[in-house]
Amino acid sequence: MELLELMKKRRSIRKYTQEEVPEEKLEMILQAGLLSASGRGIRPWEFIAVRNRETLRAMSGCRVGAAKMLEGADCAVVVIADAGKTDVWTEDCSIAMSNMHLMADSLGIGSCWIQGRLREAEKGTAEEYLRQLLHYPENFKLEAILSLGIPAEHPTPHTLAEVETAKIHRERY
Repeated sequence: MELLELMKKRRSIRKYTQEEVPEEKLEMILQAGLLSASGRGIRPWEFIAVRNRETLRAMSGCRVGAAKMLEGADCAVVVIADAGKTDVWTEDCSIAMSNMHLMADSLGIGSCWIQGRLREAEKGTAEEYLRQLLHYPENFKLEAILSLGIPAEHPTPHTLAEVETAKIHRERY
């Protein structure tokens, strides 16, 4: 599939069947993250792949009203980074998230980006909540979570007619 067609088709999926994501597809999604571009090739990210249903249910409380899809997900990838390695860790992690998001869709796996950085949980921050649950070191910062599952539904693809081409400027603003 052509990349632009894949980008039009990719949608955030928040409802999943109970069918399991095949391990080989999860591995390909993680590999897409590892192959992501990174400033100066530092690759500050690390990924925590979670498949345990109880842990996923607990993770659904990491954001006030915004992570409930984790309860029905088959797995999730938590993207963290050693912020001391580079000042562009958020950008690097975002590229990895995007690559995994696109790879998931290309494999027929539904995914949804759950922002974690600078977000609140019921008590404290999403980062504190997940650090306590997943035990990652203090020097690692949370960027986001990618929920994954077999889509229960797939919204219609986007079209180029929907996008604002006026946002493209040539030569000057």
